[in-house]
Amino acid sequence: MSRTKAIAGTNLEQARSHNRRVVIEAVRINGALSRAAIARLTALTTQTVSNIVEELEQAELLRPEPTTKGTRGQPAVPYSINPDGGYSIGLQLDHQLLVGVVTDLSGTVRSRIETPVDRPTPVEAMPVLAEMPANLMRDFRFDRERLLGIGMSMPGPFGVEGMTSVGPTALPGWQDFPLDSELQRLTGIDVTVENDATAAAIGERLYGVARNLNNFIYLFIGTGMGAGLFLDGHLYKGSRHNAGEIGHMVVRPKGLPCGCGKRGCLERYVSLRAAYESLDLPDPDHASPELLEELLARGDRRIEAWIKDAAEPLRQAINVLELALDPETVVLGGSMPLAIIERLAQALDPLPLSVSTIGERSVPRVVIGSAGKDTSVLGAAALPIFGETNPQFDVLQKPFG
Repeated sequence: MSRTKAIAGTNLEQARSHNRRVVIEAVRINGALSRAAIARLTALTTQTVSNIVEELEQAELLRPEPTTKGTRGQPAVPYSINPDGGYSIGLQLDHQLLVGVVTDLSGTVRSRIETPVDRPTPVEAMPVLAEMPANLMRDFRFDRERLLGIGMSMPGPFGVEGMTSVGPTALPGWQDFPLDSELQRLTGIDVTVENDATAAAIGERLYGVARNLNNFIYLFIGTGMGAGLFLDGHLYKGSRHNAGEIGHMVVRPKGLPCGCGKRGCLERYVSLRAAYESLDLPDPDHASPELLEELLARGDRRIEAWIKDAAEPLRQAINVLELALDPETVVLGGSMPLAIIERLAQALDPLPLSVSTIGERSVPRVVIGSAGKDTSVLGAAALPIFGETNPQFDVLQKPFG
């Protein structure tokens, strides 16, 4: 029998929006639940749950499933998330590729298109970005009123001062560009923008290996290196939305020079760019990441040597993150080919002693993300859904009146 996950709600009428999200989150995490089960898990009154479930059923966000017999009285009606209750558009802009998807509430991709790019500036990318949502909706037709919004992911941060706003891992010209407002103006659709690591972490939280976890760190290994942080069930961004810029954690003092101005940064040893540089291959902006996978499949000693060399600084970074944040697990993912990430994870063993070194664990200290190469764009598509379904506990800290 699987263990159900509880999440607390509040019976304050002013927090109705929060409670609605709490109910959706309880069903999303645990699967189909009766009203009584929802009330028990959320600490909401039976009447509050009944009202919210009725509202969500009318909005077609929840759907009734076949009834199950109880011990007495009428059979309880379980409710589950209705995949067709809402749709989201995800866009991912990276150095080589612009990818767009439409996903439903279950995270299933209903439409996908991609366009090659070459380190595009806003002038070059915005016309293509503006056309992509319409192209996706022509490919998969649905009621426009069911569209929750557009989620956009790209290397970051941007619009704020951040370590990866400079150097070869950043895209040129985006630092102060108002991407969200400009894309919303061009499409007429609400837009949410996040860096690729944060978006991927949200995707894993909603649909992937972290769906039942409240505390985890997502390490995004791409052209550079970043992290998405979930602490106590909340996405943590930091005071200036720069939390997770671990690619610029110094792991080797006086090591390789980094575009940020320091030496020995983590992403100079663990990233696509680091791998290509170590193997003396063409710049990753102009070569497919799958080349690394091909080398691994052929038993190329150079890629094996890089994995061995990269494991040590990554092991060191994981140790620091575990000691500082005490996560349930560290999730490895990103645009690095899955086969390389799997080998890198194997090379981490044994991990250093930390607060995560305990005998009984429900999940390993390091796990592999489930989204594969589309992790960033699926995370982007999850952004509007996350905004619609994630409980917003900060509302409980505001004065009511």
